[in-house]
Amino acid sequence: MTTTPLRRDAARNWDRIVAVARDLVDQGIPLQLNDVARRAGLGVGTVYRHFATPEALLETVATPCLESLAAHGEEALADTDPWRALEGFLFRTVEAQVTDASLAPVTAASADSLPRTAELKKSVWSAGKALLDRAREAAVVRADLAPADLVPLMCGIAYAAQVHGGTPTERTEAARRYLTALLEGLKTTAPNGGAAGATGWANRQADAPQG
Repeated sequence: MTTTPLRRDAARNWDRIVAVARDLVDQGIPLQLNDVARRAGLGVGTVYRHFATPEALLETVATPCLESLAAHGEEALADTDPWRALEGFLFRTVEAQVTDASLAPVTAASADSLPRTAELKKSVWSAGKALLDRAREAAVVRADLAPADLVPLMCGIAYAAQVHGGTPTERTEAARRYLTALLEGLKTTAPNGGAAGATGWANRQADAPQG
């Protein structure tokens, strides 16, 4: 489906609104459309024409991050190593959670204001589930780890990193340390040192009928 491009002045207003909203989110200030309009130097009606609700504006702010995660999920699924693919996806996810304040409230929302948001969230969730299912099939991750467990585990790590504060770089490094420790507890070890599961999975995929 195609959309009609905005007029130049409308496009500038849209960009200005989103930039102001991005700044407010980064400061931890709840979005209120009247406040956004005032800070952007625009009329309230102009903001409402672009974004009917604060939720729609927040989702727009979060869209680039969600698009990046969805794209990384597709790349991870193309990786032939099940453990490396899952590990890389989880690291990218937790880093996004601690560096983009718009992500947590948007992903936690039970309903979405924009169809694009719903599409991206579904894509990210589906990639995570597929990566975990593949890792379990390869016997490189605990068999009792369910896809529904990933969200609270990632949120817990992100929350712990945020609580300790510090600079964005320090929070990201802390999140990576916490996730590394968690993954060590989730990873299984084959009798030969851990490579057999992934190798066996790759061999089964190569031998599977094509079509």
